[in-house]
Amino acid sequence: MSTRGLSGEHSGAEAKDATERSASVSVAKPLENLILPADEIYDAAAIAEVIDKATGVKNIRKTAVDELTKRREAGMKAISERTLAECKVNPFASLKAVRSYAYLTDGIMTTVLDLATGPLVPETGSAEPISVAAVGGYGRGEMAPQSDVDLLFLNSGKISPWMESVIETALYILWDLKMKVGHSCRSVKDCILLGRDDMTIRTAMLEHRFIYGAQGLADELHQKLWSDLFKNTGPEFVEAKLSERDERNLRQNGNMYLLEPNIKEGKGGLRDVQTLFWIMKYLHRVSHPRELIELDVFSIEELEKFISAESFLWAVRCHLHDLAGRPQDQLHFDVQMDVAKRLGYKDTPARGAVELFMQDYFGHATDVGELTRIFLTKLEEQHVKREPVVVGLLKSAGFKFGTRVGAGYKNNHGRLDIEEPDAFLKDSLNMLRLFQEALSSGLLLHPDAMRLVASNLHLIDNSFRQNPEANELFVDLLIKYGNPERALRRMNELGVLGMFIPEFRDIVAMMQFGSYHQYTVDEHTIQCMSTLAQIERGELKEDLPVASSILEQGVNRRVLYVALLLHDIGKGRNEDHSKLGAKIAKSIAPRLGLDDNEAELVEWLVANHLLMSDTAQKRDLSDPRTVRDFATAVGNRSRLKLLTVLTVCDIRGVGPNVWNNWKAQLIRNLYHATHKALSEGLASASDFAVGAEEAKQKFHAAMSKWSKDKREQAIQRHPDQYWQGLSTETHVAFANLLENIASDDLRTDVKLDKDRDATRVCFAKSDRFGSFAAYAGTFALAGANIVDAKLFNTSDGYSTATFWLQDANSKPFSETKMARLKKMIELEMTGEMDIEKKVADRDRLKSKAPEIRRSKRIKIPTEITFDNEGSEIYTIIEVDTRDRPGLLYDLARTMNSASVQVAGAVVATYGIQAVDVFYVKDSFGLKLHSQSRKDALKRKLEAAIGEGSQRTES
Repeated sequence: MSTRGLSGEHSGAEAKDATERSASVSVAKPLENLILPADEIYDAAAIAEVIDKATGVKNIRKTAVDELTKRREAGMKAISERTLAECKVNPFASLKAVRSYAYLTDGIMTTVLDLATGPLVPETGSAEPISVAAVGGYGRGEMAPQSDVDLLFLNSGKISPWMESVIETALYILWDLKMKVGHSCRSVKDCILLGRDDMTIRTAMLEHRFIYGAQGLADELHQKLWSDLFKNTGPEFVEAKLSERDERNLRQNGNMYLLEPNIKEGKGGLRDVQTLFWIMKYLHRVSHPRELIELDVFSIEELEKFISAESFLWAVRCHLHDLAGRPQDQLHFDVQMDVAKRLGYKDTPARGAVELFMQDYFGHATDVGELTRIFLTKLEEQHVKREPVVVGLLKSAGFKFGTRVGAGYKNNHGRLDIEEPDAFLKDSLNMLRLFQEALSSGLLLHPDAMRLVASNLHLIDNSFRQNPEANELFVDLLIKYGNPERALRRMNELGVLGMFIPEFRDIVAMMQFGSYHQYTVDEHTIQCMSTLAQIERGELKEDLPVASSILEQGVNRRVLYVALLLHDIGKGRNEDHSKLGAKIAKSIAPRLGLDDNEAELVEWLVANHLLMSDTAQKRDLSDPRTVRDFATAVGNRSRLKLLTVLTVCDIRGVGPNVWNNWKAQLIRNLYHATHKALSEGLASASDFAVGAEEAKQKFHAAMSKWSKDKREQAIQRHPDQYWQGLSTETHVAFANLLENIASDDLRTDVKLDKDRDATRVCFAKSDRFGSFAAYAGTFALAGANIVDAKLFNTSDGYSTATFWLQDANSKPFSETKMARLKKMIELEMTGEMDIEKKVADRDRLKSKAPEIRRSKRIKIPTEITFDNEGSEIYTIIEVDTRDRPGLLYDLARTMNSASVQVAGAVVATYGIQAVDVFYVKDSFGLKLHSQSRKDALKRKLEAAIGEGSQRTES
C-alpha cells in the first residue's frame, strides 16, 4: 500500500500532483519506551503488503478492515500478556503498557488515514489541507485497553466535499474495527473560540498530539493555543480544574477510602493525578513530571510517590479493562481478586492477597491526596489559586491571622508552618504539639511542616511513646479541641499515628473483603471519632437523642475516646478482633495516662464493642430474657452509657446510609429497657407475669368502649407472651381484626412506623402449622423484606402474626402494594399458588442482577447455632450465611417440614451477609432439647442453603 496524503501548505488551494502531496504529508513521531518491540505491537509494512494485493474500492476496504481487526486483536493480546507478566514484578511496566496501546492506535490511525486519503477516496482537482490530532488521554499517549479514541480533524477554514468523504471514510473504518471514537472537525480559529468558552475542550486541546496530515496546520494550532488561548489565563484554568475536581470527588462521596473505589474518577485516583499535571503543563509547559522538581513543586521523594502512584493506578486500570472487556473503572469486589492475582499478590496466613492489594491501593491514593495538598499550597503561594474560602471569610470579618499562632510557628499564607525547623526538631514532643497548635488555631498544616514531620518520624521512638507528657498531649488531641478527626486523619496520613501507636499501623489502609464496611479500618475508626465529636458538639441531637443525652449528662470522656480509637485495632489477624483488641488496649490505655479503673473499662469496652449491636439486631427485645442477659453482661449503668454511645458511633462509621431509624429504635429500646433493669434490679421470672398484667391493663384502658366481659374474653384468648411481646396499639389492632372473624377469613391491619422506617402489618387468620413459611414466601415474591416478626396462636384456633416490613432500600414497604400482598396470601391459603416454585423462579431471576453476580465471589461461610438459654420458652436458632432472595422462605419451609414451629424471627443484613434468627418450638410447644434432632435440623438447613445457592447459579 503506497502512502498518499494532503497538501501541507496552509495557503495552498490548488491541486498538486500525487508525488508532491505524498511528500508533504507528515506522520507523528512514534511513541517510545514501549512494553514490546514496535513490530510486535503493530507491523505497518506487513499490513500494507496484505492490503496492497487488493484491488477495487470495496475489496480494498474489506481487506483492510479484516486485516486491521486481526492485527488489532493480536496487538492488544500481545500487550496484555506482556503487561500481565511484567506487572507482577514491576508495576512501573504499566506506563509502558499505556504507551503501547496508544502506539497500536497510532499505527491503525496512520493506515486508515493513508487509505482514506488515497485509494478509498478519489481526489478532486483541489484538496484542502487536513491535519489529524489525538486529544485527551490519547493525545497524552496514555490509553487503557478499552479507552476511547478522541480525534481532532483540523482544517484551514474550508471543508470540501473531498475532506468530508475522507473523514467519513476513516470514521466508518474505525467503527467497523469496534473502536470507540469521539471526533470533531474544526479550524484553528474554531478551536481557539470554542476553547475560550468550554473548559473541557480547552483541556482536551492542552494535550493534543499531531498524528497525521499537514504538519504546518498542526504547528499553527500549537502556536495559537499558547499565544491566544493559554497565555495569561492560568488562574482561570486552575480554578476551573480544581472546581471540577471538587465536584468529581463529591460525586464519588468525597472519600478516598471507600472499599469499591473508582480508580479513574475517585478521590486519589488517576484523574486527580492528571489534574495536577494538566495545571503544571498549562502554567509552565512542562512535558514530564520530573520538571516539577525543577519548579520546586515536589521534592525527589514526592516525585517518586507521584510516579509510583500513577504507575500503580494505570496498572490497575489496564487490568480492569482487560478483564472486563469494556471501559470498567469501578474496582468492584468481584474483580479485586483477579487484579490482585495479576499484580502478583499472594495470600498470607493472616491476610488475603486481595486485602494486601487494596491496602497498597489506598496507600497510593493517600499519597495522591498528600501531593495534591502540597501542590495546591504552592499555587496559593504563587497567587495562581485563590486562598481557601474559610480563610477569605475570616479575613473579610477582620480576623488577623498573624496573631493566632504560638511561639515557634508562623502563618504561611493561611496555613500553619514551622518558624525554625532545626529548633523544632530539638524537642521531639513538637511532633505532637504541631497538631495541637493546628487544632487550637484552626489553621491547616502547611506542606513544608508536613514534610518536616514525615521525614523525621524516627523521633517518635520507644522513649517518646513512654513519655507521660507525650501521652497527655495525644489524649488532649482527642478530647480537648472538639475536632479529633482533623488531627487524627493528618497524623495517620503522615505516619505519626502509626509511629505513636505501632499497633495502629497494622490497620492503616486495611480493607476487609466484603460489602458491609464501606471504608478501610483506619478510616472507619476516624469516621467513628468524627461522629462522637459531632454528638458532643450538639450537632446530632435530633438524629441521636439518647447518645446526645448521655454525653450531656456526662461520662468519662477519656475512656470513651480511647476505647473508640482502639475498638477495631485487633482486626486483620487470625483471631477474634474484639478479644485481641482488648489485649492491645490493656497495654496501651495505661501508657496513655489512664488509671487502672479507666484502663480496665477501656479493655471491657473494646472486648464487648459488638455486644449491644448484636443483641439489638439479632434478638427479640420484647423477650425479658434478652434484656436480662444483656444487663447481666453489662453490669452497671456507667458501662451501659459508654457502650451505647460507642455502639452508635461504630454503626454510623460503617458507611453512608448504614444507620437508619430501624437500627436507631432497636438501640434506644435496648438502652431504655436495660437502664430500667439496672436501676430497678434485674428481672426475675415472676416479673414476666407482672409485665403481661401491665399490658392487659393498658388494653383495658384503650378499649374502654368495649364491655368489660368482651375485653376479658379478648384477653383470655392470648398467652402472656402475646401481651408482653407487642405494643398496646398492636393489641388493639388484633382485637378489632379478630372480632367476629370467620374461619376462612384473612384480615389485615397496616400502619406506617416512621420511627422505625418500616411498615407494621398485622394478619389474623385461622391457625395453620407452618404459617411463617407461607408468609415469608409471599413477602419474598412481593419484594418485601421481613426485619422483625412475631406469631402467636389464640386459644380458639386463630393465628395472629405481626411483621415489620421494608423494601430493598431499607425503607418502609409501600402500603399501596398491600392489597396485592394480601391477595397472594389468600391464594396460598387456598392452594391456588405454588409458593415454592414461584420463589425458586424469582430466585433465579434476581440472581442475575449485576450486584448479586459481583458479590458471589466473596466467601461467606454458613454458621448455624442453637441456643436454649437465651429465651425462657423458645429455642433460638441463628443462621449466619450469604443473603439472597428467598433465603428466609427456604429456611422457614425447612423448619416446617421438620415439624418445628416458628413463633418469631429477627432478620439482620450486613451487606451480602444475612443473620436470620428464629424463635422456635416443636409441635408440642417445647424447646428443641434433643441433640440428635438439632443436628438433623442443622443438616437440613445447610442443605436448603446449598440448594438455594445452586439454584441462583443456574
